[in-house]
Amino acid sequence: MTTYDHETYISPFTWRYGSEAMRRIWSQMHQRRLWRRVWVALASVQCEAGLVSPAQVDDLRAHVDDVDWERAQDLEQTLRHDLMAEVRAYAEQCPVGGGIIHLGATSMDVEDNAEALRLIEALALVRHGLIVLLQSLADQMEAEADTLAMAYTHIQPAEPTTIGYRLAQYAYDLLCDLDALDALRIRGKGVKGAVGTSASYAHLLAGTGMAPGEMERRIMDRLGLEAVPVSTQTYPRKMDYAVLTVLAGIAGSAHKLALDLRLLQSPVFGELSEPFGRQQVGSSAMPFKRNPVSSESVCSLARYVSTLPQVAWSNAALSMLERTLDDSANRRAVLPDAFLAVDEILGRLARIVSGLCVGREAIARNLAVYGPFSATEPLLMELVKQGADRQAMHEIIREHSMAAWGAVQAGNENPLADLLATDPEINRRVGAARVREIMARGAGAGDAPARCLALCAHIRSLGRRS
Repeated sequence: MTTYDHETYISPFTWRYGSEAMRRIWSQMHQRRLWRRVWVALASVQCEAGLVSPAQVDDLRAHVDDVDWERAQDLEQTLRHDLMAEVRAYAEQCPVGGGIIHLGATSMDVEDNAEALRLIEALALVRHGLIVLLQSLADQMEAEADTLAMAYTHIQPAEPTTIGYRLAQYAYDLLCDLDALDALRIRGKGVKGAVGTSASYAHLLAGTGMAPGEMERRIMDRLGLEAVPVSTQTYPRKMDYAVLTVLAGIAGSAHKLALDLRLLQSPVFGELSEPFGRQQVGSSAMPFKRNPVSSESVCSLARYVSTLPQVAWSNAALSMLERTLDDSANRRAVLPDAFLAVDEILGRLARIVSGLCVGREAIARNLAVYGPFSATEPLLMELVKQGADRQAMHEIIREHSMAAWGAVQAGNENPLADLLATDPEINRRVGAARVREIMARGAGAGDAPARCLALCAHIRSLGRRS
C-alpha cells in the first residue's frame, strides 16, 4: 500500500485535526468496503430472483473486506474510473462470483448508497461529540449556577448574571444543533439505474416475477437504509447541503463559545480562561503570554466549516438535467473536511470546558466596579413606588451615573452609591439608608440559577438516553 509522509503535502485533517475514528469513516478503505457491501446486497437479491447462484453470492461475501488498494490503483491508471477499477480488483479475488459483480447497476447505485451509510456513521460520531460537550458544559453549569458575575451587552457592563447561566446560553445553542442533527433524514439513492428510471433492472428482472421496486426494497433492507422515492443518477444533492448546514450550525455555536472565552480571557475581563499547561508556550517572542490558542483554533476551523455549505448548494443547484460530474471532485474534500473539522472542534471544546478556569477575583472586582450601575434599576422602581415621577428620577440617576463613570474611568472607586444616597430629590422619596441597602443588594441575577439547573437536568437526560 502506498504510504505518505511529510515530504509531500498531506491534509492537516490526515494527522493534525479530527479523531482516528472519524478518519477511518472517511478513509478510502472504508469507502470501498461499503461499496462491496452494496454489491453483496445487490447480488443477494438477484440470487433471490434466480439471476445468480448462491455460490456466486457466497464468493463475493467471503471477500467483502479484502480490499486490495494497490491493485485497484494499478487498474485505475488504465481504466480512469475508480469504481470500475474496484469492480475489477474485487472480481479478481472472486473466481466464482466475480463475473456478476455490479450486474445491472450504474456507479451511483453503489457509490451513493455507500455514501449515505458513511454519512450516517459520521453523524453518529458527531452526535456523540455533541453529547460529550454538553455533559461537560452541564458539569460547569451546575458548579457555577450561583456564581454571580457581570453580564455585558454591546461589550459594556449591563446587569449581573451567573457564570452557570452564561454557559447555559452556549449549551442551548448546541441543543438546537442536536435537534437539527436528529431531524436529518439520510436516505440512499436506492437502485434505480443510470437516470433513476430502473430501466436496466426492468430488463434484467423480466420473467423473474420480481419487480424493480421490490428488488430495491430488499436491497435497501439488507443495507439498513431508506431509499429516496425518486432520483436522477444520484441521490438529491440537497441532502449534502442539509448535512453541511447542520455541521455549519454546530461550528457557529462552537465559534460563539470560543470567541466569548477568548474575550473573557483577556486581562481586561479576566473572568474565564481555557486551561494552560504548566510547560505550555504561549508565544515564541513573549514568554509571559497565555494566549487562548485552543479557542482560537476552534474559531479558525469553525470559520472554514461555515464556507462549505455554499459548495454543496452549488452542487445541488448547478447539476444539469439528470446529472453532471462537476460535484464529484469537490465532494471528495468537502464532506470529509467538514466532518473532521467539526469532530476536532467538539473534542477540543469539550477539553476546554472540562478544564475551564474561573477567575473569581476578577469576577468580584468587575462586580464591585460595575455592579452599582445595575442597581439603579431597582432603585428607580422603588422611587416610582413611593410616588416619584419616573422620568425625573431617571434623569437624576443618569446624571449621577455619568459622574460615577468618569470616576471609574479615572481609576477611582465607584462613587455611585454615595452620590445617590446624598441626593436631596431622591431622599425626599427614599431615605439614604434605604438607598444604600438597595445599592448594596444590587440587581441580582433573577431566576438565572433555576433556569440554568433546569437546562442541566435536560442535558443529563440526553446523556442517559444516548
